[in-house]
Amino acid sequence: MKPRNTQHNALFPISRVKAPNLFPVLSDPSNPQVVEICAGAGGQALGLELAGFHHALAVELDVNAAATLRHNRPEWNVVVGDVADESVWNPDDYHGIDLLAGGVPCPPFSIAGHQRGSQDERDLFAWAVELAGRIEPRALLLENVRGLSMPRFDGYRQHVQERLTELGYWSSWKVLEARNYGVPQLRPRFVLVALKPEYTPYFTWPEPTPYIGTVGSAIGEMMAAHGWLGAAAWASGANTIAPTIVGGSKKHGGADLGPTRARRAWAALGVNGAGVADAPPDSTCPLNHQPKLTTEMIARIQGWNSSPEYAWEFTGKKTSRARQIGNAFPPPVARAVGTAIRSALAKVGTALPEGGTCLRDQELHHEGHLYHILRDAETPLTEADILLRGAGRITPAHFSSQLADLGRDFEVHMSDSAKAPAYRLGSFRGFTGQQDHHRHAEFAAARARVS
Repeated sequence: MKPRNTQHNALFPISRVKAPNLFPVLSDPSNPQVVEICAGAGGQALGLELAGFHHALAVELDVNAAATLRHNRPEWNVVVGDVADESVWNPDDYHGIDLLAGGVPCPPFSIAGHQRGSQDERDLFAWAVELAGRIEPRALLLENVRGLSMPRFDGYRQHVQERLTELGYWSSWKVLEARNYGVPQLRPRFVLVALKPEYTPYFTWPEPTPYIGTVGSAIGEMMAAHGWLGAAAWASGANTIAPTIVGGSKKHGGADLGPTRARRAWAALGVNGAGVADAPPDSTCPLNHQPKLTTEMIARIQGWNSSPEYAWEFTGKKTSRARQIGNAFPPPVARAVGTAIRSALAKVGTALPEGGTCLRDQELHHEGHLYHILRDAETPLTEADILLRGAGRITPAHFSSQLADLGRDFEVHMSDSAKAPAYRLGSFRGFTGQQDHHRHAEFAAARARVS
């Protein structure tokens, strides 16, 4: 394979003088430490804590979410600000940490959005990989929406995984459904785990523990708390798990349960998804009332407060609380993944070859055919050349759209040849720490609306 024509003009170049290893050995196998970026209101944080990780640091942009973190864990070191701004925190202080984790912003990859990927000023996924190259944690955990698993982002995912290989990590992606880990909600999340080679043979994805129950059984008592006489009948009719809870961003809307299609799904459960209630319905509401959910109910559906160990309180106004909850990684799912990572770091169990059963899901990464063909080419290729090398996996009908998708995340250079336009793969467009990246100006302009 020829060297890729992609540049890592990063703030975190790997050739830099390394920081001293502040965590030279596993800090404490019974209490490993984590730095969490884009920590939100604590979904992943609580799950990792329950998996046995101690938070050395949590960094969050939103002041309201950070306030919730501090309210629930006043002993934690919670820092507020742009995680990519070194005036906010110094990554070198955490070199060699056990785990670097984060729920980096989802809108760049969300099916409900424009899927701008690396062109979105909120995209921090590739940057987080470069951060891992600087901090050199024993393990990396990043989660995002299922949209990142789609063909649109084939090249982006392959770039990330190859970069991790260059940095000395084995890595794997997997879509995890919240309902398979004790949460009464669909909510698929696309999760990346990367490990240093010595821990890789001990890692396997957590086994599913499906939720047994319905929306009605999960929040029926909460719906009846203020005396509504129709609560029992409502709970009986709310007889499936919930659709995906949404939080949205500061760019769009207020507190509700999502767009039209989502609201139809909620209506089938007897829920009015057009807003969020301040309190449960009371005894004056008719029996056939279609209630709205409160933020406390939404939190329960996300996996909080289902038992004392998942106890969590949200601060701020209703819209802020709803957004904090809706944007979170459900704590039980984070706990399951965190437990698997912690076991690997402690080298629990029998070592399995090549990461054991934890192979990449072929159906998820779609082979990134166009990306691979252009990446591996020694010279620019015409469309005919690419179709021939694609061996039927790239068709004339889809070539232009696939090329356009790739061009959103990479520079794709076109030159004229004697036969037809020819293409070669250029630099990755995404933010990886560059001082002169367009992300900084766009982020500053949209600072009040970024979430």
